[in-house]
Amino acid sequence: MICFFGGLLLKEIALKTSKRCELKDITQNVGRLLVGSGVKDGLCVIYCPHTTAGLLINENADPDVKTDLLNALEALVPALKFKHSEGNSDAHLKSSLVGKSLTLIVRDGKLVLGTWDAIYFAEFDGPRNRKVLIKVIEA
Repeated sequence: MICFFGGLLLKEIALKTSKRCELKDITQNVGRLLVGSGVKDGLCVIYCPHTTAGLLINENADPDVKTDLLNALEALVPALKFKHSEGNSDAHLKSSLVGKSLTLIVRDGKLVLGTWDAIYFAEFDGPRNRKVLIKVIEA
């Protein structure tokens, strides 16, 4: 979905998660939207409008890194009995720890990422239909 917001282009990636907790690599999705924007130099802001999900950048070469990250978050914030009655308080806390937005540099029409970096959508209360908003700002 593409729409104009305040005269600037705002883009959206639709996602479907399949597990309660998972990391989905969205690097190529963001890169395709960036190419379509025509912006050569600037910033790419990525925002997750969900309180039980988040965004992060980490290694994409070894799939064990994703497993280790999710296991560590589960150890830090296990599903305990919380006052919040929906049964997903751990997901809210994990989202708060990971964060809900990223700002990346755009140079020569491409995202500036490290050699092994990937952009991940972090699901903590799935499976669900989700979305991520992308704003590309030309410098």
